[in-house]
Parts: sequence; structure tokens; C-alpha cells
Amino acid sequence: MDTNLRGRLRNTPLPYSRGLMPLFEAVVNSIHAIEETGYSSNRGKIIVDILRDSQPSSSLFSNQKKPGPDATEDIIGFKITDNGIGFNDANMKSFETLDSEYKADKGCRGVGRLLWLKAFNKIRVASIFKDDTGCLKSRAFTFNASDGVSTPVTADVPDNSAVQTCVHLEGFNKRYRDSSKKTTSAIANSLFEHCLWYFVRQGGAPEILIADTDETVHLDQVYDEHMLSSASTESISIKNREFDLTHVKLRSNSSQSHVIAFCAANRLVKEENISGKIPGLYGKIRDNNSEFVYACYVSSEFLNEKVRAERTGFELDDDIEGLFAQTEISLNDIKSAIIERICLFLSDYLTESKKAGRERLDSFVAKKAPRYRPILARIPEDKLIVDPNISDRELDLVLHKHLSEIEGKLLSDGHTIMDPKHDEELVDYQKRLQEYLKTAEDIKKSDLANYVSHRKVILDLLGKAIEKGDDGKYAREDLIHGLIMPMRKDSNEIMFDGYNLWLLDERLAFHDYLASDRPLSSIPITGSNQTKEPDICALNVFDKPILVSEGTKLPLASIVVVEIKRPMRNDAKAGEDHDPIEQALGYLDRIREGKVQTASGRKIPKSEDIPGYCYVVCDITTTIENRCKMHSLTVTSDHMGYFGYNPNFKAYVEVISFDRLVNAAKERNRAFFDKLGLPTT
Repeated sequence: MDTNLRGRLRNTPLPYSRGLMPLFEAVVNSIHAIEETGYSSNRGKIIVDILRDSQPSSSLFSNQKKPGPDATEDIIGFKITDNGIGFNDANMKSFETLDSEYKADKGCRGVGRLLWLKAFNKIRVASIFKDDTGCLKSRAFTFNASDGVSTPVTADVPDNSAVQTCVHLEGFNKRYRDSSKKTTSAIANSLFEHCLWYFVRQGGAPEILIADTDETVHLDQVYDEHMLSSASTESISIKNREFDLTHVKLRSNSSQSHVIAFCAANRLVKEENISGKIPGLYGKIRDNNSEFVYACYVSSEFLNEKVRAERTGFELDDDIEGLFAQTEISLNDIKSAIIERICLFLSDYLTESKKAGRERLDSFVAKKAPRYRPILARIPEDKLIVDPNISDRELDLVLHKHLSEIEGKLLSDGHTIMDPKHDEELVDYQKRLQEYLKTAEDIKKSDLANYVSHRKVILDLLGKAIEKGDDGKYAREDLIHGLIMPMRKDSNEIMFDGYNLWLLDERLAFHDYLASDRPLSSIPITGSNQTKEPDICALNVFDKPILVSEGTKLPLASIVVVEIKRPMRNDAKAGEDHDPIEQALGYLDRIREGKVQTASGRKIPKSEDIPGYCYVVCDITTTIENRCKMHSLTVTSDHMGYFGYNPNFKAYVEVISFDRLVNAAKERNRAFFDKLGLPTT
């Protein structure tokens, strides 16, 4: 049967992100070639030359000086030289046969050379070997997609020649090259991680060097730099199949994540990140004051049987259901068994991480998110183990997910709780009902805690907003305005928790209609057709007022007008354009003249007599103090505000400093903050 090489290449997958896989395959082939000689690992030697764009390389065995200390030129190929057994007649025949089973006992599938041609244009091979009679010979040939394997050229060589083989991977495909590691150290580290199995196995690995420009990296040095301690091995059984696990602790600078490394045919096939998938396994782990990352290398005859020909994955189902679930092994079966052993191996190291993660969670709940405190006891303990370095945002999302799940279950239970189950005993129903009510109570506590903690955040923001900034200036008016009530909005556009009128007075939360920063003609409760706004509003957008109408279903109401001024503003004087007290009273007068009505359109008789409440929020500067005296207002006991009644406007007037506003709101909410353990200083 003829073999179509181009067709085979087309059907051989190699992701662009794995462009160094052909190099790795060549190095592993060299390791096997050295093993065939019977050499001990310390006698075998492999040199990997990185060939860059400016480097001539006409001779396969030449070791020319490579230009440039930084090795920044594009990589065009690699040369892999070893002192293994070489391309003798048996190995040459095997190479010329796709899917050869010649080295099946070593896990070779006879398709590794196809990966070479996926990423490289041409392969040149030169080998000096001993034939069956012990005589030294050389053999050279090329390999490419269009011609396949060229006719080998074999010749005699002097008896003092060194046995060695050089494989030149030539013409690195740009898409693979651009997606691959480029520096010497990065390539060395990647090769080491791929071949780590050979270093930790009994007998070790040959000497492997990476040569590039003026730099040479020994993988033995990389091994010493990476390994924190000797590897630990064990065997486990999964549905009567044996799996060998090698537990490896690598220094923290060697890798970015904890992994399970699945091996087959004496090669690394697939790595899976397990950071965060094991409780407490987040970031680096500490061992005797040193940080490390963990890797578990898994090998098995079962994996050898299931590995894909190109060795980039396994022919395994994630899960198996039905008739064969008890006998067939799935990928998740393997992962579950391995993770169980990893948890046991790392148990001592994960204890501190779990403890630190729980302390991080408890601190976040206590200081920033008390809404979650009532539901913590309803979350499984293993679900409360988090990364100690998790951000507030991510931690909030984790806890909110648990809260949503509890709320969802509560909603589902609520539809069935009033309907006892068939043949359910009374005591069982009562127990189920009590559990439901207790969960509902905890959820309501969580909602209340969330609302109270929201108030604490608003107060902290307001306290910061009224302070002088690093530039010596005070906050813009729109920031303070927005904290109390969004600008250019009314009560039909925002929800109850969208404004914070409780800063002024808790009663302002209950209203018939509320508007912020809008002309009188657009406010339906005023009945006014005036489009003119107070001059100060026109001059400074933040100096526009907030308007509130309180009322019941009966035609009884009170009008509340709130004027807010910029912190430390000190230019008040007589006249509505400059006096915030006159501004508030002027608004009140205009509203009454328009014949006040409820938001639903019901007329309010004698609207000119509706009680008015005018609040002016500003700092008590000298000019504001003078205006308060001109309006015959009384200073408060703490000298942080003024109050009084204006009979001409039938209005209660209160001037509140920002400090008094913040302090009074804190005092009103202190008991709630204390209950939740929130600081109030």
C-alpha cells in the first residue's frame, strides 16, 4: 500500500503554540539512541545548537562562532548532536518506514519525524555509527515533504572517528517560530520541563547542552536550579490499571503554575494547570521558608495505549456513563484519583495556605462585606477556602455566587414548603419548615447588613469629599451632589437604593415624588409652567436644587427643598442669586404658586399653605454666618449649623455644615455599624 506523505502531514496536527515540539522529539530520540549504546547516563551527551538568521551553517558537524551577545535574531533552525548508536541499518530502515514498530517498546510510534516537517522545511541528517561488524561508517540523507527520505549516502570513515549523529532541523516555519520561545534560557527551560521525566527517573538523563550565541546552558544546572528536593514516587491502581506518580517540587522561579503532567511513551504529552482546583493550592507553596511550585508526573501502560499518534493528547473520554462506567477508565477518573493523592502529598504544605485564605475571607467580611456574615455557616467549609492573595473584587464575586445559590434554593423551597410531602410525618415537616424559616432569616440579615455597609461606604466617601485635596482644592459640587442624589433624575428613574437622602433626614426616604436638578416646568407636582431656573443654578450646575414632596394618599403634604453648596464657598450675600437661604425659599414660593398636586395628579387644596422645609448644606463660612443672622436663625449648640422658622414663607429652615451632616449621620447609624463591627472613626 502506497503512503502519501503530504496527506499524512496534512492529517498530523501540531498547534502553532507547540512549535518546539519537533525539537523536543529530536532530543528524546537522542536520549533513546544513547540508551541503545548501553552507556550510563553520565557518558551520553547531547548538544542542541540554536541557529539564527545571521549564522551560516553549511556543515552539519561544524561548531562555528555565533555572532551577537543577545541572541535576538530570528531562529531559523536547530542542530541536535548526540553520541548515541546512530543510523545503522536497522535504524535507517525504521526511519524510512512510517508508523514503524521497531522501537515500540520505548513508546516510539514512528510518526515523530512527521512533526519535524510540520514546523521545518527540510531535515538533514549525518551519522557516524558502527555497523554489524564493528566497522565505523557514515550515513547522510535529507528528508522533506516533497521528496520524502532521500537515498542515503553511506561511506567508510577512519577508525579514530567519533560516533555521533547530527539532525539539522532547517527552515523554521514563520508561524511556528513566532509562537515559540525565542531566548536561550526560555528554550532551555521548556526543553527541561518536557524532559524532566528523564531527570527524575532512576538512572537520570544524559548531559544535555543548549548552545546559542556566546551562551551555553547545561540542563543539569537547570535541574539544580529548578528542583527543590528529590522527587517522590508512588503507584496507584485505577480500575485494575496501574499508574505511576512522581511528585516533584520545583523552585518558584521555574514555573508559573502547579500542574499534572501526563506522560506516555517516555514523553511529556499534556500538562494541566491545577492551581485553584485543589483547596489551598494557590500561588506558591512554602517548604522550610522556600517557595516552590508542584508538578505531578503521571505515566502508565494505559496512557501509552491511549496516547494519540502525534503525542499531543489522549484518546480518552472525559466521562463514561452507562454500561461501561464501572470498567472503562475516563480522563476524569484518572484526574480524581491523582488529585486525591496530591492532596495527601501536599497536606502539610496546604494547611498554612488554607488558614491564610480563611483569615483573608473573614477579614473581608468583617471589614468590608458584612452582608455575607449571616450566610457563612451555610456554605460548605471547603468552599470557603480561597487564595490568600485574592482581590476584593474576586472575593466579593465568590461570596455573591454562594449567596445567589442559597437564595435560589430558598426560592425553590418556598414554592413547596407550604405543601407537605405525601406521607410526611408532622415532626419532619416542622423540621423542614424551621430550616426554611431560619435560612430566610439569614438572607434577610444579609440584605440588612448589605444596606448598612452601603451607608458606611457613602459616609466615608462624603467625609473624603469635603476634605481639601492634595492640590489644596475642595471637591467639585457634582461629586457631593451625586452622593446624595443623582443629578437630572427623578423618582421614576431610580430605585430606592439609588439615592441617599437619609444623610439629611431618614424621613426623606418616603416621598410621593422626588426630582433632582430639573426646571420647575418639568416637575409634575409643581403645576408650574416656569422654565427659568435660579441664576446660581445656571451659573454652576451643582448649585441647582434637589426637590422633595412628601405626602400620603390624603391631600396633605409638605415640600422639602435642599440646596447644596461647594465646600468652603464664602461669597454669600443678599439676593436670591447669592444667598442659598433665599434660593431655597424662592423655590418653595414658586412651587406653591404653581398649585401643588400629587405625582398621580390629585390637586392639593390650599397649596399655598403647605408646610415647607428648606435645607441648606454648606460650610459655615463668615458670609454664610452673616446671612443666617440676617434671617434670624439660631445657631446650634455645636456651632456647626443654624435653624429657625420663617413665618412669611411658612417654612422651617436649617443650615447644616458638611461636618455636622457627616457626624449626625454617623451618630444615627453608629449602633448599626457597631453591630456589624464596622469602624466609625
